[in-house]
Amino acid sequence: MSNPCPSERWQMTKNTCKERMPQTPPFAAMFDSSGYNRNLYQSKEDSCGGLYYHDNNLLSGSLEALIQHLVPNVDYYPDRTYIFTFLLSSRLFMHPYELMAKVCHLCIEQQRLSEPGLDKNRIRKIAPKILQLLTEWTETFPYDFRDERMMRNLKELAQRIASGDEMYRKNVQQLLQNLLRKLATVSQYEEVLAKINATSTDRLTVLKTKPQSIQRDIITVCNDPYALAQQLTHIELERLNYIGPEEFVQAFVQKDPLDNDKSCYGDRKKTRNLEAYVEWFNRLSYLVATEICMPVKKKHRARVIEYFIDVARECFNIGNFNSLMAIVSGMNMSPVSRLKKTWAKVKTAKFDILEHQMDPSSNFYNYRTALRGAAQRSLTAHSNREKIVIPFFSLLIKDIYFLNEGCANRLPNGHVNFEKFWELAKQVSEFMTWKQVECPFERDRKILQYLLTIPVFSDDALYLASYESESPENHIEKDRWKTLRFVSKVTRINK
Repeated sequence: MSNPCPSERWQMTKNTCKERMPQTPPFAAMFDSSGYNRNLYQSKEDSCGGLYYHDNNLLSGSLEALIQHLVPNVDYYPDRTYIFTFLLSSRLFMHPYELMAKVCHLCIEQQRLSEPGLDKNRIRKIAPKILQLLTEWTETFPYDFRDERMMRNLKELAQRIASGDEMYRKNVQQLLQNLLRKLATVSQYEEVLAKINATSTDRLTVLKTKPQSIQRDIITVCNDPYALAQQLTHIELERLNYIGPEEFVQAFVQKDPLDNDKSCYGDRKKTRNLEAYVEWFNRLSYLVATEICMPVKKKHRARVIEYFIDVARECFNIGNFNSLMAIVSGMNMSPVSRLKKTWAKVKTAKFDILEHQMDPSSNFYNYRTALRGAAQRSLTAHSNREKIVIPFFSLLIKDIYFLNEGCANRLPNGHVNFEKFWELAKQVSEFMTWKQVECPFERDRKILQYLLTIPVFSDDALYLASYESESPENHIEKDRWKTLRFVSKVTRINK
């Protein structure tokens, strides 16, 4: 991305605005290859105060001017890319409820919606546009409305619009019903996640204490690697679907340097679905390592390794790069990688290819090439099966983090650096496209239950199991093994 600082060639341009009702293309079509939208218009009424453009690209503006640019009027409706980009990035400067309050105030004042004897003709001209803006906000950023202040402002503005016409009353009712349904669904999902986590925690014991004959393992539950890759894809897509686009930005919310009174509001609740997804990646890595370290027999351990190599390969073919990376990470954990006698029995050629694909060198060049290929396939796909793109999520977060850290939110003149936010929105909108794909595979409850709730070893338990499978090779390993056995013994006695 080019340096987002303003240059001397910046100019303020005035464009004639045609009346434009919102277009709703898929997220993938929202941004062109440069990351900037090429079709931003200003209304005749806008004095252009505080908005700076170059080649029709909005590069910066004062926060007040950008808020004004969000608000529709009789002759103007903001471009959908602008709505998404501003709603996404504005939370770096102000709470969503503060923005909603300002938007409501501007709508009411500019359109004189608070006047008695409201002109119904004027309402009919502006109401569809205000309703459309509220619809875009509630559909794309529904989690903002978990805040009672947001909901209060939304209802107040919607009520003013609805008072003028029965048709708008029905539209408002539909908007609120859809929003409440979405919020109820996410609350149920979070409750299910909490139950799943509680179940796996309750069952977390030293698995080695069970007789081998009654221990279940992944292969007895699902002996088909392709079937397991499909069920992993189910979990990935479901968890991706609940991550709000704003969570990527709220993870980095800090105090606005121009506002001494405003404290950070990026509390845990605001990124819980993103965090739950990262936790799932870690769980899958530890599950893979547990399944490999648990068997007593070397032959069985080798079979489990080969099984997971096949699962990882199927994940790659599906476009599920997150599960692929979690499996590769689990197999590269020290307690697994040190099992040299076990690995000697494994045909590793396929694993070498997978490791090459996920090689971190040159900023994950091979993976990024494969991801671009999958994304391209997704754009021209005729079936949900071909549309699947599940990125290596930690790297996606890292990319967004470095974009955020590498560019200033504000320019030296105090303006909001909108050039940065076009690029941020471009990355997040691509994710939005991928997360909306419906999983085409049939659910298998038994396999899903196992993947989500079976207890997994901690780091210490993994090392203990690894040393018991293949003896320590040096003094450091021997000392660690002694310590772990002692701790394990004390723990069992205390129980």
